[in-house]
Amino acid sequence: MANAIYPKYKEALLNGSANTDMSAGTVKAALVDTGTYTYSAAHDFLDDLSGVVGTAVTLASKTFTDGTFDSADPTWSSVSGSTAEAIVLYIDTGTPGTSRLILYLDTGQTGLPVTPNGGDITYTVDAAGWFTL
Repeated sequence: MANAIYPKYKEALLNGSANTDMSAGTVKAALVDTGTYTYSAAHDFLDDLSGVVGTAVTLASKTFTDGTFDSADPTWSSVSGSTAEAIVLYIDTGTPGTSRLILYLDTGQTGLPVTPNGGDITYTVDAAGWFTL
């Protein structure tokens, strides 16, 4: 699969649906094992996601400039488990069935795949940001 903004997120933005506000919402990044999870354009909420490696982290220092979303580089602490080949961003509501999936990244990402060894994993966000609408 190539990198993609989840189509259901784009649809929700256009419809003004709940849980689409990345500025006010808690945006998290999850490391994902693609041997367990297969991207689908039909996926919309966190309850569709499987294969999360470690614990998702909250993105800090979020910025929104000219349609580009950026943040500080995330660090996952003390990660163990399966190899992660992708990163998924989502808006965390505390409930998987309403935590909206935003972005799937697996192609051309420096540092991926990564095999956890119990230590910290830091991902360097592209200089151009996470994505541009």
